[in-house]
Amino acid sequence: MRKGTLAPILGGAVAAGVVASTILKFYRQRGAADRLWQDTVVERFDEPSTVKELTILPLIDFYTANETLIGEPGVSYLVQADDHTVLFDVGFNRKGLNPSPLLRNMENLGVSREEIDSVVISHRHVDHTGGFKAQRARSFMLAPDDTEPFPVRAYVPEEMTHPSANVKVVTEPLEIAPGVFSIGPIARSIWLAGMTPEQALAVNVAGKGLVLIMGCGHQTLQRAVARTEALFDEPLYGVIGGLHFPVTGSRIRGGVQRVIGTGRPPWQFIGKEDVRVTVSFLEEKKPHLVAISAHDSCDWTIDAFKETFGDRYREVVVGRKIVV
Repeated sequence: MRKGTLAPILGGAVAAGVVASTILKFYRQRGAADRLWQDTVVERFDEPSTVKELTILPLIDFYTANETLIGEPGVSYLVQADDHTVLFDVGFNRKGLNPSPLLRNMENLGVSREEIDSVVISHRHVDHTGGFKAQRARSFMLAPDDTEPFPVRAYVPEEMTHPSANVKVVTEPLEIAPGVFSIGPIARSIWLAGMTPEQALAVNVAGKGLVLIMGCGHQTLQRAVARTEALFDEPLYGVIGGLHFPVTGSRIRGGVQRVIGTGRPPWQFIGKEDVRVTVSFLEEKKPHLVAISAHDSCDWTIDAFKETFGDRYREVVVGRKIVV
């Protein structure tokens, strides 16, 4: 062996070992998540309260209604359920801007933090908690240097902190406000990201049924719907939000979401057949409203949902309200 060739060989072996260890960890956590799902029994909501009116205003997502608003690969929705207002996730702020895209869009749309009654974080990924600084701090941030008091109740799916919010870790299904429910965290093993508990909101609209509001859909739509059906007798009226189907390559972060966030080992990409299966599954539920986020799904996926659901489909666009 020639001089100088040993170091690259050893470096390659170490790198291969590191990758192998991450894959073994992924499989162990996937088994634990599956067992947790199978063993979890939830208590049904008897005669759950309702809301008369529900409006979802996207504050952060990929597409925007006009050029004054900022689009980015993250999620933040203002959920107005009668007189209770929920800020569902707080976006990404990938560039670390201050004020953040969220705060800029809120200002342009005439939304103040004073009207927000509670915050719900779907899961602790950077595109939902306000960026890398927030993730490292196990917190959520409306902007990286935001010090303005935010004295609201925050519902999070795992241990997190915030300087001024009253943080509650959600461990099981919970009524957040009259007619507004967390279906509780559902864990999924994500390669490199680890065990990821994610919660969704279910809003019970009087005379219509349940509207399911999703963050990324890492827990899968199938399990989120199964959990919702285990909790309520009311029908599924609609599904709004992210489902993580970047099947043709993602417009986000160079296509990395085809590898990370899938709930699969890195060599198994999500494919078009996975989308078709989910579309068929949802169509069997006969929803009246479907709106899929472009922050983690490609245009091919969105077109597949549009084609199936037709006039029942709504665009998820920053600044454009979805009224139920």
